[in-house]
Amino acid sequence: MKKSLLMDVIEGKNLSFAQKNKLIIQLSLPTIFAQISTIIMEYIDASMVGRLGANDSASIGLVSSTIWLLTGLSSSFNAGFTVLMTHCIGANEKKEARNIMKQGFLVCLTLSVIVSIVSIVLSPILPVWLKGNVEIIKNASNYLKIYSFFIPFHCMNVMASFCLQASGNMKIPSIFNILMCLLNVILNYYFIFPAGLNMGVKGASLATGLSIVFCMICLLFFIFYKSEILSFQKKERISWDLITIKRAFQIGFPVTIESALTSLSYIVFTRIVAPLGTLSIAANSFAITAESLCYMPAYGIANAATTIIGQTLGARREDMTISFAYIITFFTVIMMSFSGCLLYFFSQEMIQVLTPDIEVQNIAVSILKIEAFAEPLYGASIVCAGIFRGAKDTLSSTRFNFISMWLVRLPLAYIMSLQYGLKGAWISMCLELCFRGSLFLFRLFRKTWLSYGLIIKIN
Repeated sequence: MKKSLLMDVIEGKNLSFAQKNKLIIQLSLPTIFAQISTIIMEYIDASMVGRLGANDSASIGLVSSTIWLLTGLSSSFNAGFTVLMTHCIGANEKKEARNIMKQGFLVCLTLSVIVSIVSIVLSPILPVWLKGNVEIIKNASNYLKIYSFFIPFHCMNVMASFCLQASGNMKIPSIFNILMCLLNVILNYYFIFPAGLNMGVKGASLATGLSIVFCMICLLFFIFYKSEILSFQKKERISWDLITIKRAFQIGFPVTIESALTSLSYIVFTRIVAPLGTLSIAANSFAITAESLCYMPAYGIANAATTIIGQTLGARREDMTISFAYIITFFTVIMMSFSGCLLYFFSQEMIQVLTPDIEVQNIAVSILKIEAFAEPLYGASIVCAGIFRGAKDTLSSTRFNFISMWLVRLPLAYIMSLQYGLKGAWISMCLELCFRGSLFLFRLFRKTWLSYGLIIKIN
């Protein structure tokens, strides 16, 4: 049914309100489940390491924002290629979509290898620059170095998932990502604890990396041999098209800059928090993990939004594009409002799963209750970014994230942390997320983002 509804859009047929909602749900649910499973994996990861003590938890928390920068940077390379793919598929140009995909894989692999090498070289230096305590620097460096080796595999895994999603197949990436999470739990137990290899923090990083490799292999096999739209076709050779690569970089470069600026802001935020002590670093890390269970489903909907918006614009269905954009945004805000309520009332239970340390629990719970109020507008910013990306409007998201993160959150966090500690830093985060969501909603309702998808056309 999902396939036929997408084909109805491509063929110019109208969908009822109920059919639009059904299509959104069908495309969103698999990615939501995949995002939730990823967060559960992080929960289990953090919980297992948390059993080793506050120092080991803090060592991972210290470099987590750096890892987000590296993985986000390498993963963002694929954005331009996958957006172009959605438009080609929407225009029923499947051969061109496959050629764009092949070029994207090779370009992204090359760039991610460079990121990996740079990260490995810098891994002994970064924990010191982040002002980590002496007792956690060594473990933080080891965790970062091991994870950095797997960055190219992570990039290929994300690229494969996005390619399948661009073709309208949300189910397969979700299934393999869930399997990746289950494998990570098993490997964690074996690599971290004395019953297995007793590698501690290094074992946690290695287990995550090997799980990513497994998922990547499965997804690539499905794409090249099983996918109806993307699989290898006889006599089809890769055709290097510099115009297509240029367009992909025009679309993807703002996403890369956005990812870098956002992740760098997380690193600076961690640096602001680090002088507050080991307990604050650990509480900050656990609170971020706990909150992600609430907002990551919005990223799943955003992925579905990119596919729907890209294919409707590729089919030149402007009226349907606007309708889908509004319905998706409304649905996300309602869902995130509910998530915010859960975060506020069950923050204690969520943190207890992650750490047995009472002091860390108390600090983390207090800041989560603050953050709960930002969830609806945070969700709006996430899904609007997915909508704009589907329309090839990636620059506006970069602008909004830069303004809100660097001109609002970080200055406020620094000032308020001096007076109110970690709570002050998280109050600034809450205010910034509300401001960011308002910016995205303003642009959504102005509809200027539509022009990007309608003007730029692949020849």
